[in-house]
Amino acid sequence: MKWNWQQKSWPNFTYNEDTIKKLEGSFIYKAGVLFGIFQCIDQDSRDYLKIEIISSEALKTSEIEGEYLNRDSLQSSILKQFGLKTDNRRVQPAEKAISELMVDLYNSYAEPMTHDSLYRWHKILCASRSDLIDIGCYRKSNEPMQVISGSIHEPKVHFEAPSSSELIKEMQQFIDWFNNTAPNGSTPLNSLTRASIAHLYFVSIHPFEDGNGRIGRAIAEKAMAQCIGQPTLIALATVIEKDKKAYYRELENSNKSTEITNWINYFAKVILEAQNYTQLRIEFLIKKAKFHEKYRNAFNERQEKVITRMFSAGIEGFEGGLSAKNYLSIAKTSRPTTTRDLQDLVSQNALIKLGDKKYARYYLNI
Repeated sequence: MKWNWQQKSWPNFTYNEDTIKKLEGSFIYKAGVLFGIFQCIDQDSRDYLKIEIISSEALKTSEIEGEYLNRDSLQSSILKQFGLKTDNRRVQPAEKAISELMVDLYNSYAEPMTHDSLYRWHKILCASRSDLIDIGCYRKSNEPMQVISGSIHEPKVHFEAPSSSELIKEMQQFIDWFNNTAPNGSTPLNSLTRASIAHLYFVSIHPFEDGNGRIGRAIAEKAMAQCIGQPTLIALATVIEKDKKAYYRELENSNKSTEITNWINYFAKVILEAQNYTQLRIEFLIKKAKFHEKYRNAFNERQEKVITRMFSAGIEGFEGGLSAKNYLSIAKTSRPTTTRDLQDLVSQNALIKLGDKKYARYYLNI
């Protein structure tokens, strides 16, 4: 079997440009909408939204790789790096690493790509890893870099990357392509096309011993940010993580040919869904701020704790609605007190009640 990088046409990817034109128009329009929403809120709210979105992306890009981190620690680390007030909680190395990578991406999106900038990202991401040999540099092992599954006796090879001896040449070609296709480059590409190719191109080379997926998604965001002239702040990793089987399937289907129309169509739609999700998230966070302003000092300590827990569920909401049993568990209180607290929240129109008796469920009235 020949992989894409073994094709004579490599790395000259081909695709049907007509399939992307309409999607590109939607991307530019939605980017303008998101920018407009950000401009309509005050600086404190912008900072809050920025931290929420970056921390969520840091969390989800790690979950795609099977690494589950602590959201509060991530947020604390990101707040500190932006010079904002933190709770001074202890941050574990994994949370610190991915948060530093995401903040560096936010701050340096406009800079041209270089070997050193990629080395910096890898060193940030893997600094605390004692199981890796090559950190802050391309892999050097002569062993094949393969993505496999199945048993040791009958492994299935999903992909094999170029050998380590080819990496400098391959990565120099990639870096030249990335910089040349930037808006001010010699052969600029549209946002969705550039981001889609950049991600597939990079992970096909798989230059690092580990961390290629997370860095590859960061590269896709850098490509989009350069094209629109500002950090994207979209929920790319969040949307991918929702159906990561489809993501890996599309990558596998696209690593054997340089004709990548299907890949670009898939990844472009993921980006558009990420924009839509981000808009919903921003609108939710704005409603949350208005809710807290409306009900400032209106709740007791137990009610505040439960309301905070409900908001933490995000735009998907508290799964199945809040029950009296949930309230009792979160607030650590008695059944009579739970009943009184819930009745009070409904009477204040803070919660909406659906159903009755043991089937009653409560939802935030936003």
